Amino acid sequence: MSVKIRLNTASATHVVLAKVGNPQREEPLETSKEVFPISEEDQPSLTAIFLKPFKNLMAHRFTHHSSLDQHEMNTCVKAIFETKDGLYQRGVEIAKRLYSKSNHPNIKAGDLCIAHIKEAQVEGEFVQGLCILKSESVVPFLSISTKDGDLQISTEQGINPDKIDKGCLILDYWSKKGYYVLTFDRSGSDSRFWVRDFLGVEAVPDAAFLTNAYTKMAVEFLEEEKPADDTPPWETCNAARGALEYFEEREKFDLQEFEDEVLKTPEAKTKFHEQRARLEEEQGQPLETSFEISKKDVSKAKKRISAVLKLDTGVEIHVKSTLSTENEPVLERGYDDNKGMKYIKVFFNKDLSANPV
Repeated sequence: MSVKIRLNTASATHVVLAKVGNPQREEPLETSKEVFPISEEDQPSLTAIFLKPFKNLMAHRFTHHSSLDQHEMNTCVKAIFETKDGLYQRGVEIAKRLYSKSNHPNIKAGDLCIAHIKEAQVEGEFVQGLCILKSESVVPFLSISTKDGDLQISTEQGINPDKIDKGCLILDYWSKKGYYVLTFDRSGSDSRFWVRDFLGVEAVPDAAFLTNAYTKMAVEFLEEEKPADDTPPWETCNAARGALEYFEEREKFDLQEFEDEVLKTPEAKTKFHEQRARLEEEQGQPLETSFEISKKDVSKAKKRISAVLKLDTGVEIHVKSTLSTENEPVLERGYDDNKGMKYIKVFFNKDLSANPV
């Protein structure tokens, strides 16, 4: 079941700040000495910065092998939602938890914002939320100001709102199920640190999550199974599009039916089972074998299909998925006897690059 969320009515009201180092490198943890109230005039701009990253993210929830009462993050969030007076104490506890989990050598130090959010909408009801953002880099920016009747320019270091590395938005919804959590990690590091070690969340196995998981597996599987000969990569791209047609043509996914109609051979079915088992281990939960298909996520999967031909001469050819549906081929492969090398001939009408040669 998909949950309808609207954040355009939400406002960030108070924030706890911290600088979180890496204890393995003997970098300290610094926290603000009190809650920082956000003025009404600053609320619109700061709220937009805080909540911008949380569009179109999959839902997660806190999880614990024994009981949610034993889950540190769930306990902190619950206390904050029960009384605003708990924001500072629990915010510092959250910063300390992140610091204790940041002992891998690849984890960078960063600035942490823990903001209380009011009046977000979930299923048409106003709820409060907690936004946690970590930025691991600062960028220089210019400031022009007036001094002694003249203009002067200076540079300062600050956080780029579009480059925030990690974040989560916890909404006061599904409190007995582990809350409704949206999260991201753009740093390129192992997301298990942020998602599992620090937050301790698992993906909610709804239609969006399952559709995305199975379409991604299907495309990756077909790319891995492409022949080792000179089969053009756009033909593999076409096979991936064919697999996604299964999702487009049906309202409900059935694993057995998918295997019989798309994978077909026993060998392919066995390898797909192994791939599914690896994903289940990574997610920490089993995947349903029957579910309602999310058409929106099928459309997203189609846009991700592409073919890349990497050549040993340093040349890469990126092929759009629509190429495989063209009536007339625009790529031609061959072999040059004089050079003793293979070649690809490209046909086109017009050079659409920004700076044609």
